[in-house]
Amino acid sequence: KDEAVLSQPCREATAEDAAIAQDLLDTLEATEDAACLAANQIGCPVALAVYLDDADEPHVLYNPKLKKALRPHKVVETCFSRDDEAKVTRFEWIAITYDELADGQLQPRKAERTGWEAQIIQHAIDHCKGKLV
Repeated sequence: KDEAVLSQPCREATAEDAAIAQDLLDTLEATEDAACLAANQIGCPVALAVYLDDADEPHVLYNPKLKKALRPHKVVETCFSRDDEAKVTRFEWIAITYDELADGQLQPRKAERTGWEAQIIQHAIDHCKGKLV
């Protein structure tokens, strides 16, 4: 909940940050009602996030970036780093780029997401940029 840490943009993630990714996955699994976590929420200022998709399958995003967004709407979000709910604008459809760890190397990826997944990915990307809702 340290706003000084959370409000700083994160450094680019590298393949050497795999242990942080695993820590995030373990923390996400152990935390009731968690949908996504960013590395700076566990004290690591790295552009790295994890989230659960609609089927509750975990995903790791190294260096996620929002590239395109359509159909803005207002939503109310909660965050483990904040005590209060916040009303924010999110997009129903997004296109992102990110890196994925494969065979010890980061591989560039692209994805399109809608609905709930799009919303939580936007929340995670905001954390990586040092933006709090």
